[in-house]
Amino acid sequence: MSRSAEEVSMRDKSRLPSRHVSVGASSAPHRSYYYAMGMTEEEIAQPFVGVATCWNEAAPCNISLGRQAAAVKLGVKSAMGTPREFTTITVTDGIAMGHQGMKSSLVSRDLIADSVELTMRGHCYDALVGIAGCDKSLPGMMMAMLRLNVPSVFLYGGSILPGKHKGKDVTIQDVFEAVGEFAGGKIDEEALHELECVACPSAGSCGGQFTANTMACVSEAIGLALPGSAGTPAPYESRDAYARHAGASVMTLLEKGIKPRDIVTRAALTNAARIVSASGGSTNAALHLPAIAHECGIDFDLHEVCRIFRDTPYIADLKPSGKYVALDLHLVGGVPVLMKALLDAGLLDPDCMTVTGKTIGENLESVVFPTDQDVVRPCANPISKNGGVVELRGNLASEGAIVKIAGMDNLQFTGKARVFNSEEEAYDAVCKQQFEDGEVLVIRYEGPKGGPGMREMLATTAALYGQNRGDKVALITDGRFSGATRGFCVGHVGPEAATGGMIALLENGDMIKMDAAKGTISVDLSDAEIESRRMKWVAPKHDYQSGALWRYTQTVGPAEKGAVTHPGAKSETHRYDLI
Repeated sequence: MSRSAEEVSMRDKSRLPSRHVSVGASSAPHRSYYYAMGMTEEEIAQPFVGVATCWNEAAPCNISLGRQAAAVKLGVKSAMGTPREFTTITVTDGIAMGHQGMKSSLVSRDLIADSVELTMRGHCYDALVGIAGCDKSLPGMMMAMLRLNVPSVFLYGGSILPGKHKGKDVTIQDVFEAVGEFAGGKIDEEALHELECVACPSAGSCGGQFTANTMACVSEAIGLALPGSAGTPAPYESRDAYARHAGASVMTLLEKGIKPRDIVTRAALTNAARIVSASGGSTNAALHLPAIAHECGIDFDLHEVCRIFRDTPYIADLKPSGKYVALDLHLVGGVPVLMKALLDAGLLDPDCMTVTGKTIGENLESVVFPTDQDVVRPCANPISKNGGVVELRGNLASEGAIVKIAGMDNLQFTGKARVFNSEEEAYDAVCKQQFEDGEVLVIRYEGPKGGPGMREMLATTAALYGQNRGDKVALITDGRFSGATRGFCVGHVGPEAATGGMIALLENGDMIKMDAAKGTISVDLSDAEIESRRMKWVAPKHDYQSGALWRYTQTVGPAEKGAVTHPGAKSETHRYDLI
């Protein structure tokens, strides 16, 4: 039987990386390994597709990824490709939160990207389908796709179903805040246990518009994921159809020669920033979008991201600031509905290419914005005219800082500083209620270098809300805040304390002024006083003087540039996709 022209084309490996390990006499040793794994000559002759997942038993975010990888492999096989499954790590924030383990979270983003890159390079795979569930694994997987620049499709593992407690939808955020209520004597241990047992009823990532769901929305808006694939909850077997489609689609991209850097342009990054702002998404996106751009050689820093945030209306009423969860967004049409609202308002670039081989505009042609729901509003009737996340700059943060204003009524805060040199110090003081209403709690030496690892502070902010004092104080940190954080919480303060930033020079009682409407943050000190303190300041040593966290501190850059750990695409002299 003669083969079709398409089949012959797909089997021509003369320009594919896998030719180095599967074609010619010199590849005989490599092929012997493939035979050992039961591969046929037919499979060895086909393009090799890496199917990378973050499957593990650390948390519900990742537990369903193995099943979805199996479906991806069926899709690859159906399109005459040979899938090669492998896994990488994740550090799950919900479990790492509130202790030293959280220092590993942001570090894991870059390790995920590195490990996927090394597996693909080492084995000469021709294309990639990446499946991720928990917070940092999503940007980590997308960063790897752009770094390698072989045809790639991203697939989100899906959100968890909401828990039910006393007739209301609940998420992990409610459990963290209940810990604060317990510490404050408002609930007993039995009530806390009752909530923890029902808050997370299935596989999947945290159900609010926290970091995982924020970056899942980004994956569709930026064009690396199939339309609608981000919304379906993890337990739904209908996710498997998206997985199979992803496997088949990456083979189409391979045939057409469409690569991630053809998709992720400056306009696509702008679309992604729009979706974050419109959804009231996590401040962590302002760290991850610059890092993704860095892998393409595009300058797209915190300041650019926040400029887009400020010009984008907040229209999706999602937790933690709103009332709905990820399942509710899915039920009204998912991310395409949110994108359609922005497109209709002229706030999305319709000409950006996507992994469908079509543009954003073409993908959204058949989407009709539903008017019989209030999960997503039209841009003409937003929750607020400005985005859910804004940048602050001033003498306290010359490199910028970021605050999530979605759901906030008061956009100004002035108060005296109460300074802590670690999250543990701050959390202990909050649990013991050793602070005053009206103060600004300062948590420093938690930046990318100083932490090391730029921890999130959800345990501290949740404890404040559990005591009903979350709106009575403000927090600032050179670390991060969780996507589940709410209140006047300013993160990413730069320069960070460990490099001698102004936050390192603060003392108890200093007057701090913040205005999220004007985008300012300052401390009321004279230049002479600041210089006097700087002369006395000595950089402290952190406790991680060996191992992965030490190595991270040697290369990580500032938060305003995405806390990246290598020079990026601009410095490339060797491209994997062109070997």
